[in-house]
Formats: sequence, C-alpha cells, structure tokens
Amino acid sequence: MNKIKITEKIIVSNDLPLSVIAGPCIIESKKQAFEIAKKLKDICAKLKVNFIFKASYDKANRSSIDSFRGPGLEKGLAILSEIKNILKIPVLTDVHCSYDVKKVAEVVDIIQIPAFLCRQTDLIVACANTNLPINIKKGQFLAPEDTLQIIKKVNACKNNKLSLTERGSSFGYRNLVVDFRSIEIMKQFGCPVIFDATHSVQKPGGLGTSSGGDRQFVLPLAKAAVAVGVAALFVEVHPNPDKALSDGANSIDFKMFKDMMQEVVKIDKIIKRK
Repeated sequence: MNKIKITEKIIVSNDLPLSVIAGPCIIESKKQAFEIAKKLKDICAKLKVNFIFKASYDKANRSSIDSFRGPGLEKGLAILSEIKNILKIPVLTDVHCSYDVKKVAEVVDIIQIPAFLCRQTDLIVACANTNLPINIKKGQFLAPEDTLQIIKKVNACKNNKLSLTERGSSFGYRNLVVDFRSIEIMKQFGCPVIFDATHSVQKPGGLGTSSGGDRQFVLPLAKAAVAVGVAALFVEVHPNPDKALSDGANSIDFKMFKDMMQEVVKIDKIIKRK
C-alpha cells in the first residue's frame, strides 16, 4: 500500500491512523482563514489527529457568474503561505487551470484537482510534474474503476504521490449518493483513499444560483467511510455555515467538526488496530 509523506510527521496511508483535511471552501478573508486554521489545529491536536488545512484561492466552477470566487491567486497564496509558516501546518488548495500550477506548487504541500477536472490530462500532467503529492477527486460521473486511468497519467510523470477522493456520484438531477464499494475498489489500486464527507452531501445547483446540501448526513457518512477504512477525511468547516460565501449548505461548524472527529477516531482505531 502506497504511503504519501506530506511532512516529516504526517504520512497518509490507508493502513495508518486517520488524517483530516479541513477548512473553508473559499478564503473569505485573511482573519477568518487564520481563525479557522487555528481552531481546527487545536481540535486535532487534542485528538492526536494529523491535520492539513484546506482552502481555495479561486473557485472557477461556481454555479453563478455572480458568485464569490475568492481573493485570487496572488492574495490567496500569500494567505495560505502565512498560515503554513506561522501556524506550522501543511496546506492544500485546488487548481482549476494548468497555468496556476507553478505558483501554487511554490506554496502548498498538496495540490488538489477538483472532481469536474479529474480527467483533464494537461492539468494532471502539470500537477504531477511538480513532484508534489496530488489529491484528485473522483468525478461524480466516474466509476471507481475508471480512476485507474487517472493513476496511470500521474505515474507516467514519475510521480507516485497520489491520493484519490470519493465525493459521491450523480444520482438523478441535483443529488449525489455514495457507493461505499468505491472506496474498496480504489484502495485496490494502491493509492491512499480519502472520503469527502461534506461534498458527498451536496446538492449541486440545488438552490438555483448555488448548491444546496444536507449537512445532517455528514456525520453518518463519515462514520461509514471510516468503518470501511480510509486514509483521511476531507471536511469543509466554517464558523457560521449558513453565512458562508460558498458551500455553506454542506459545511459544518466547529462543534460539529469536533463531535464528528471524536467519534470517527474511535472507529478508526478499531478498524486499524491490527
């Protein structure tokens, strides 16, 4: 089973203790991003869970042309860099354009490719050529078996530091469903598998000009995924999800995050006790 070294102390693998990738969907402000990162770091430290901060500098796939997209490449990366260096935590962000990759790679510890772009060869190659760890979300339209072709694209660039993320599959219009067989299938390919607990309860375009979601199902799905056995959870956390500028309907607050992590850590220890 492949293991991905993120930092000297953080190694992500399906058979190692659970890690968590968490943070807001979008950087709304420097102050808020630091607040979220600090709070999540403290929660994870008390639970002895490896923590990676995530946030987007620019979401190019918003439902509406009028939706908030973030501070942009330069300002966003500057904020992520400060969080990384001041709070001493690794950071992850997603890229939507291959011409952003070089600058992003100078700052982050993990580059993420969004689900809608998981088959974009030029973007995958650009990310893989940085030789950084890459997290690729399995597209809502993709069978888990099809991720093998994604793996081959990354490996062709002499990069084997790839994790795959399950985030639900399209089920009719504006709905997602999680088939937990997907996790086991992708694990067979040798990559760490991550479960996106918050995007899996999203309802794409469900509010017309933005996505809806059912955050009350985040905890049961997270527990189910950890019971199957995953390397990490991916969670979007916001101080006030109902007022979040992106993905608020499927984001959770600090209390929900803490309560969830307390439960899933216990499950993870049982599943991986061997």
